[in-house]
Amino acid sequence: MRSLGFTISGAVILVLALPFHALASPADEAAQVEQEKKEVLAGHSAHGEAFNEGPRQKAYLMGTTGNVSFPVTTESTEAQDFFNQGVGQLHGFWYFEAERSFRQAAALDPDCAMAYWGIAMANFENEERAKGLIKEAVKRKDKASDREKLWIDGYSDYLSGVPKDKVERRRKYIENLESIVHEHPDDLSAKAFLLVRLWQFHSDLPIVSHVAVNALLSEIFDAQPMHPANHYRIHLWDYIKPEVALESASRCGQSAPSIAHMWHMPGHIFSRLHRYADAAWQQEASARVDHSHMMRDGVLPDQIHNYAHNNEWLIRNLNHLGRVEDAIDLAKNMIELPRHPEYNTLEKSGRSATYGRARLLKTLESFELWDQLVSLCNTVYLEETELPKHQERRFAALGRAYLALGKSKELRGLLDEIRSRIDDFEERKRAQKKSSDEPETDDDSSEKGAIETAKNEQVDDAKKYSPEEIEKRLKQLRPLRKELRIYDLILRGENDFARELLEDLDALDTLHRARLLLRTGYTLEAEEVLETLVKDSENEVAPLAEYVSVLKKNGKSELARESFATLRTSATYADMTTPVFQRLRELADTWGHTGDWREEAKAGEDVGKRPPLESLGPFRWTPSPAPAWSLTRQDGGALSLDDYRGKPLVLIFYLGFGCLHCVEQLETFSPRLDDFKKAGLEVVAISTEKDQALKAGLVSFKEDGKEPGFPLLSNGELDVFKAFRCYDDFEQQALHGTFLIDSRGLIRWQDISYEPFNDVDFLLAEAKRLLERSMRATLTGRF
Repeated sequence: MRSLGFTISGAVILVLALPFHALASPADEAAQVEQEKKEVLAGHSAHGEAFNEGPRQKAYLMGTTGNVSFPVTTESTEAQDFFNQGVGQLHGFWYFEAERSFRQAAALDPDCAMAYWGIAMANFENEERAKGLIKEAVKRKDKASDREKLWIDGYSDYLSGVPKDKVERRRKYIENLESIVHEHPDDLSAKAFLLVRLWQFHSDLPIVSHVAVNALLSEIFDAQPMHPANHYRIHLWDYIKPEVALESASRCGQSAPSIAHMWHMPGHIFSRLHRYADAAWQQEASARVDHSHMMRDGVLPDQIHNYAHNNEWLIRNLNHLGRVEDAIDLAKNMIELPRHPEYNTLEKSGRSATYGRARLLKTLESFELWDQLVSLCNTVYLEETELPKHQERRFAALGRAYLALGKSKELRGLLDEIRSRIDDFEERKRAQKKSSDEPETDDDSSEKGAIETAKNEQVDDAKKYSPEEIEKRLKQLRPLRKELRIYDLILRGENDFARELLEDLDALDTLHRARLLLRTGYTLEAEEVLETLVKDSENEVAPLAEYVSVLKKNGKSELARESFATLRTSATYADMTTPVFQRLRELADTWGHTGDWREEAKAGEDVGKRPPLESLGPFRWTPSPAPAWSLTRQDGGALSLDDYRGKPLVLIFYLGFGCLHCVEQLETFSPRLDDFKKAGLEVVAISTEKDQALKAGLVSFKEDGKEPGFPLLSNGELDVFKAFRCYDDFEQQALHGTFLIDSRGLIRWQDISYEPFNDVDFLLAEAKRLLERSMRATLTGRF
């Protein structure tokens, strides 16, 4: 097989051969030759835009992604192994790694049509990209078996957008999958993929009988009890009758132990059954497996789409158990994770940054760790932000802390801040209304003109927000003002007035409402609220602990004692040092439970054989060491990573001066060098060019009046590019890369892509955030 030829120092790559996936039909030599002359931008895939994205580093056989057999047409045993691995990863919704496995299969056998079907299937939730990928399978289906053609045609038809009606298109796809099951009744994969689509499409095509669908699952398990379709039985019964899926919950993670999501899924069932210790075990296993993979293979955490979902749910379950320190530890870790404009920002919902902040606040509030909350608001963990949703949530949390700590001055300052924001938006609203109501005038006198100019400036300022945005902000801020006013009244001793306002405030969680009722002396009402909450929150320790306290306060000692007996079992894993449990110390002594009053944990008998959690990976994500390097500078000297020990470093991998996008990146970073230095950052760029080519390119660069201002290094052998994974193993070409390496030589942030990273402001802000954490880690020895 010929290798892929390229001129990396130029702006384009000349494709001489296509070992990964030849786009031209092999039968059409003229088209093949024409395709081989196609010019492609450096770093981009030679095979179209759809192949630019996704993992571009080689896969390896993990051996633990599910016992799956899906025979396809290929003469390569290794390609078949990678294809089977990819199918197992699909069953575990591990789409990122599934695509890598299928790409590896295609690299080993470029004519394997089903390998491209697999790449497209790994993008099932990204239809636009999947459309470009499935075309490659269709082009090769003449080499596929009749069975494989059913798979390819069925998915291709689905992605074609015909019929336009989404429901009918989904119905047709289900029918295509059913036809494969009918023609190949022993094909377990056909039944499994039919099942998962039935579940994924149920909002448009309701499942009429869960029992009937479960019968199809039973056919799979009769043949192979540990099939990864155990994942799908959990989804099928999750919200309907979770106990039906307990057997699958005991098998799911064990059936594909390298796939984090497979460990996570049983947590759905155990959570629904209020078995929070078992649920937390499953989700912690998932977190550990994910962390192990990410740290080993250089993948940013939020590149795995369901990672943040697992960890935030784990924190919720840790809270239900009262494992407060672990909950805080993991929430902080989510906040510490590298942020990226594409994968993880506070603006994007459902990402680690958003979830970590929300769960940290919730944990601190639920267990009344008010001093810690106030302290963390002065750190990167709960820092101020310009994003209204997050900042107003922070204000509310601070208000609750100031109330609990009796900080009247701070609370009133916060209340004044919210009032000022409301006044500002109401003034903007009035200015917009006045502008629309006032008739235009053609008086051009100087005095009138000055007045008009002032009015226009006022209106322009008001128009920074649309009327809809203003109404939305006011709708968010007014309840917050009322909440903070209630706290102010309580600190002033006006409990009855505070209680009246509380009646009309809906934007409070139930536990906090009950505590406010207690604070204002309405203990019977608090008991009523908590009784309902405890029934709705079975086995959750914080509400139950509060309920025990209020029952005793209201003179209901026997009921308090009965509830405490329940709490002893639920609080097996709880941290006893938190105020919520410290309040119960005297009651526990009264009832004869001196010392540790928690009951000993009892292991479940229906959870399957569980490995030690520590064997699966670390509880927290931590940055990995940067590979060592020593390279020649543009001036002939040498430079190595060791030269930057103790100095944070931004390391840029670029594809030579002939790459216009790379030149643009150098031109973007060079003028900002002072900003990097002020942030304590050094900048170094590594080129694909050999020594002489680098020098020649730099001369031309300087002749244009440009000067990089930072060292440029030569890596014509591309070994450093490969060590940092800035290399497409499938098409054998270098990729763009930007890395932030801290003073200890750890990679804190990275971007590897077909295009260079040019958002200097984002990188500077992220470096400041991450390095603040890194400096503390240097002092404490812990990330």
